[in-house]
Amino acid sequence: MWERLEKREIARRGLRPGPGERPRPDMPAGSDLIPQIKHIVVLMMENHSYDNYLGMLTGRGEGLPLAPDGTPLAVNVLPDGQRFPSHHFPSTAQVDGNPTQSWHASHLSYDAGTCAGFASGVRQTVPGGDPGVPMGYWTEADLPFYYGLARTFPLADRWFCSCLGPTFPNRRFLIAGTADGLIDDLPWDLVDYPKAGTIFDQLTTHDIPWVNYHNVNPAKVLIKRALGTPGLVALRRLARLGRWLPGVLNAERGNKSFTADLYPLGMARCVRHLGTTQRFFANAAAGTLPAVSIVDPDFGAYSEENPQDISHGESFAAAVVNAVLHGPAWESTLLLWIYDEHGGYYDHVPPPDAVPPDDVPAHNWQLDLPAWLRVVLKPLLRKSMANLENADAGPATYDRYGFRVPAVIVSPYARPDFVLSEVLDHTSVLKLIEEKWNLPPLTHRDAAAVSPLAALDLAAPPAFLNPPPLPAPLKPDSYSG
Repeated sequence: MWERLEKREIARRGLRPGPGERPRPDMPAGSDLIPQIKHIVVLMMENHSYDNYLGMLTGRGEGLPLAPDGTPLAVNVLPDGQRFPSHHFPSTAQVDGNPTQSWHASHLSYDAGTCAGFASGVRQTVPGGDPGVPMGYWTEADLPFYYGLARTFPLADRWFCSCLGPTFPNRRFLIAGTADGLIDDLPWDLVDYPKAGTIFDQLTTHDIPWVNYHNVNPAKVLIKRALGTPGLVALRRLARLGRWLPGVLNAERGNKSFTADLYPLGMARCVRHLGTTQRFFANAAAGTLPAVSIVDPDFGAYSEENPQDISHGESFAAAVVNAVLHGPAWESTLLLWIYDEHGGYYDHVPPPDAVPPDDVPAHNWQLDLPAWLRVVLKPLLRKSMANLENADAGPATYDRYGFRVPAVIVSPYARPDFVLSEVLDHTSVLKLIEEKWNLPPLTHRDAAAVSPLAALDLAAPPAFLNPPPLPAPLKPDSYSG
């Protein structure tokens, strides 16, 4: 029943075909072109740049440029001459609200390709914030599991987030190849749907099992969807009224639930494709993970977004990776450890040009209001509107990638001692799924994307068939899932 209902929901959307052909136009969509890999697991954590986490990983990948004495050379300078060099953080704790990865701050950090605007971005978008915070980094002593993972399996040192912006737009690229105009993390803006749909639509249409594992109470999810997608959209539109309340406006973040929810989900999808984190570990232990899994951390405790202690997120990620490594389906699994965006932390590699996904412009909701209404509202909500306008200021295009993020490809077929330096982004995950099941692209972005398959050697016996030992995380008991 639920399967029929879900397919009916998809059909009612009247989705349009995306650009481009299937990888093998001579074969039907849904054909399995990579039979060695039966399970793809995407573990997307939160808010750290490559240099911030792996910049001090020596002898592997492109980290921070170093002086002869081994200290990083990177520095940001404010217009008044204040200098903020790269520095090692004294602990695994983070500063609340600093740095920021808003649309405006991210574009300021890019600074015309110099990557010299991270300190200025904080100065302009975080009132009273220390401009030196984004220049901090951690080392192997702070993140032993992550460094061990990056030393063992193929490291992608050119994996960029999909746009110069925050969580929601980047996670939308992961599942749809487009942000569909979104540039912020305001939940009441999540009422639209991309013209070609999401990768979940394609998977369901071709009977390819998928699950988004998350940490939200299932009963709460189902109650919110009791009226179906129209009811959910109505609730989110009603929540738009909250944008006029200063207290709600200031709570721009902290509203994440799970990745699949970044486009409206109906009841059937919630029943069929949402699972708890506990269910993920049970399925991994039993060898019954679906064809595609997205694993979301508890966004309030284990995601690694500030002000969380990053060692807690490392312990969660270690638990997920080890569950896959030591599960009975390891021999046919590919796991991607990636981050949604840079979190406002420094990276020295300027993001390159990117193919615009579609013709939907990035937009600021305030600028969409009629001019007369903006004039009326500005005196009433001057501070709140100014804060949002500041966060969302910037260009109206998605023609550039965001900053580099940590990325490792984990599989028994992984190439030993390998660094993948092709330009990748979150739509590379879509490309991987499309190449695996002969699916057409959703947008121009994933049509042009490169998959991470070069990190695997599928023609040889798997080099990591016996799971290699990995270091324990700094605080192995801090994840209590």
